[in-house]
Amino acid sequence: MTGTTGEGTRDPFDYPRQWEADVVLSDGGTVHVRPIVPTDADKLVALHARLSDRTRYLRYFGAYPRIPARDLERFSTVDHHDRVAFVALLGDDVVAVGRYERLDADSAEVAFVVDDAHQGRGLGSILLEHLAAAARECGLRRFVAEVLAENATMVRVFRDAGYQVSRAFEEGVVHLEFDIDPTEESLAVARAREQAAEARSVHNLLHPRSVAVIGASTDPTKIGYAVLTNLLAADFSGPVYPVNPEHASVRGVRAYKSVLEIPDPVDLAVVAVPADQVEAVLDGALAKGVKTLVIVSAGFAEAGPHGLHAELRLVGEARAHGMRVVGPNALGVINTDPGVRLNATLAPRLPKRGRTGFFCQSGALGTAILADAEARGLGLSTFVSAGNRADVSGNDILQYWETDPNTDVVLLYLESFGNPRKFARLARRLARSKPIVAVKSGRHAVRPQLAATSTEIDESSVQALFEQAGVVRVDSLAQLFDTALVFAHQPLPAGARIGIVGNSSAIGLLAADTARAQGLRLGIEPVDIGPQAPPEEFAKAVGEALDSPEVDALVAVFAPPVAIPGTAYARALRETVQARGRTPEKPIVSTFLAAEGVPAELAVLGKDGEPVFGSIPSYPSPERAVNALARVVRYAAWRQRPQGTIVRPGGIHTEQAQGMVRELFRQGESHRLSDDELVRLLRCYGIDVVPFRVVASEDKAAAAAAELGYPVTLKAYDDRLRGRPDLAGVRLDLTSEDSVRTSYRDLREVSGADQVYVQRMAPKGLSCVIGLQDDPSFGTLVSFGLSGVVSKLLGDQAFRAVPLTDVDAATLVREPKTAPLLTGYRGDEPADLAALQDLVLRVAALAEDNPEVRSLTLDPVLASPEGVFVTNARIVLGPPPSRPDTGPRRLRQINAYVD
Repeated sequence: MTGTTGEGTRDPFDYPRQWEADVVLSDGGTVHVRPIVPTDADKLVALHARLSDRTRYLRYFGAYPRIPARDLERFSTVDHHDRVAFVALLGDDVVAVGRYERLDADSAEVAFVVDDAHQGRGLGSILLEHLAAAARECGLRRFVAEVLAENATMVRVFRDAGYQVSRAFEEGVVHLEFDIDPTEESLAVARAREQAAEARSVHNLLHPRSVAVIGASTDPTKIGYAVLTNLLAADFSGPVYPVNPEHASVRGVRAYKSVLEIPDPVDLAVVAVPADQVEAVLDGALAKGVKTLVIVSAGFAEAGPHGLHAELRLVGEARAHGMRVVGPNALGVINTDPGVRLNATLAPRLPKRGRTGFFCQSGALGTAILADAEARGLGLSTFVSAGNRADVSGNDILQYWETDPNTDVVLLYLESFGNPRKFARLARRLARSKPIVAVKSGRHAVRPQLAATSTEIDESSVQALFEQAGVVRVDSLAQLFDTALVFAHQPLPAGARIGIVGNSSAIGLLAADTARAQGLRLGIEPVDIGPQAPPEEFAKAVGEALDSPEVDALVAVFAPPVAIPGTAYARALRETVQARGRTPEKPIVSTFLAAEGVPAELAVLGKDGEPVFGSIPSYPSPERAVNALARVVRYAAWRQRPQGTIVRPGGIHTEQAQGMVRELFRQGESHRLSDDELVRLLRCYGIDVVPFRVVASEDKAAAAAAELGYPVTLKAYDDRLRGRPDLAGVRLDLTSEDSVRTSYRDLREVSGADQVYVQRMAPKGLSCVIGLQDDPSFGTLVSFGLSGVVSKLLGDQAFRAVPLTDVDAATLVREPKTAPLLTGYRGDEPADLAALQDLVLRVAALAEDNPEVRSLTLDPVLASPEGVFVTNARIVLGPPPSRPDTGPRRLRQINAYVD
């Protein structure tokens, strides 16, 4: 029987498709989670048959050897509202079921059962998250559960979820009860589990115990030949299995006709067959139980709609069977760890070992990146080229690098973000411990689905947004490597004061000018030892500069004299630095010998003969050296700033707002909220609009003014007239009925319309504008600036990406160049900045909770010593550009392509 509500009988097949999700489990494998449907009955019977007697007893409080027909119908047929059930599917098998059944208006009873073979993989906590999210959507606030006291595992699932659980014990049964609204602790638990699971899935990718090359070829012109050759040349630590149906061996290694014929387990399979054969290869890999697939084959999404369709089908099938996919159209993956030595790429050489991780999307660019890193002496820990990024993405790799003990610096070459909100969240967390340097291409391109609501943002604002997340953004690969060399080999500076030591006043002056342009300060005057000074004098000057308490970082600019080889000066520099301790305290960059990278004379070598921390990077010009150092200085300053906390002001009614947005946006098209609608929505977030009335006659205008209380303002109904610099559509400070009537007649003549706004006058203050908009790189942005044509023309706005911390809000309202007007410029009384920050945080909370709000503008907001007053607002709802980084854990959806 289907459940019924006030809306009538619900169709058990008409379930919310948005509840479907692919999720990563604690061991790095994947399952597909979706609502149950009646046709799952046979799968439930099969699951029940696989359960041990112990598991059945703990779940059903008795032996329960079979599911009676009546129970089976009830278990498999639900209404997806009062009775909800999720199944976790691995291939065609249901491996876990979680369900709730409504008890009253606020509460539901929840229960789970997990296949014995898959217990301990985190399925219980995953199902609890997804059930809780569905329950909240259906108006529930509390879960209760009856658990046998001896079922410690299930009790732990509820206890460890981060909710405040109350427990009562009676006759061997534990009664658990807890509110399911997200708490700071429950969100932290979910994020920690997400990080551990996704990091584990990437660990499986980069630490395989065995590798199969499907499509290994004897033809040197084929990619299957190159991949196998590169794996063997790198001396991979485990067995390598060529798969080739036509040859008994490839490159002297026994070959197999199919991956299924390989006698031992296969952790990683590299696929190098034509695109039209990949699907058949996938079937064998799934049957074999391969954990991860790296597809170097091209001919998928980049080739057009048919290729895209094949790619989505491929990834969906792989995830459903517990497998992660890198690619298609990928260069491959590398791990230089001596215990792994994995080069599963088309690049001919395993990079030198280092402590820098590199992620890029472009396979074509990957080979050049690896060659450039080697030429500059930058060693790598791991490298992933994700190609079309159909499954494994940069976000997954960030999760891995956060806890990877072999990676200290993260480099990214990004063409797009699959989930910009998640990227910002992960980057902000990772950058607190490890620097992230990113090239973001396509900065001036706007995705088509964002074109209607995107606004051009000046480069300084884009830079500020990256810095908000702690990401060092650069414009080119050359700048990426320039900056990475400092991070990889030198310490972070304590401040922005630099010293310059060299043997050429002209080069020193050039370095000083570049430093000032980058916001650095000269801690001491540049030191010029002269062109004929010996190495000892140069070393002495460097030592004195490093010892100066006024210097946080050093730039050594050097043009070698004719008489003495430059290598002697380089060695003197290195020895002087090394004499001050094994770990340098202040970063040094140089322009020695016009070398690019780490020349041998400036290298501190590790056990394997490669440059390690303490080596001094060199640049062909002082500008590049100083620019690289300046990026490191700015990052170090970000690390030193208070991190802040995500703040949600009081008096917010999230559920009420979300219900209203769902109701208004049901038609699926863009919808501009009416005055009444936007007032109701803003009020859910504690944002009050100064009281107003819309009237259509002179008498009603006078009556409204008397009702609101004088003084009042009259505004044209057409917002184009209200926004004009000459205020042609506004009449302010009206203190009498006569002035109201006269102003009404004036506005009617100007606008040609009967309708006008009558609004109570707010206290006089500075006119500000707060807005929400979409950005193709960062997701939802909160903007702030002072109103007026000058600010608009000059682009004097500041931006922050949602979610905002209290520190973000405080810096946002102080960042525009005109912001000093708010703080008492020239003796004026300062505005209430605390109230302004609170308003910004409320707008950010609205954006976070309601991704359907595609644009919002509060303009003007009058900021005064008495507080802040919103006098006008505009809100547009529309389809969210991507699923926000909220709700239960899930991988990026693959039923629609994200460019």
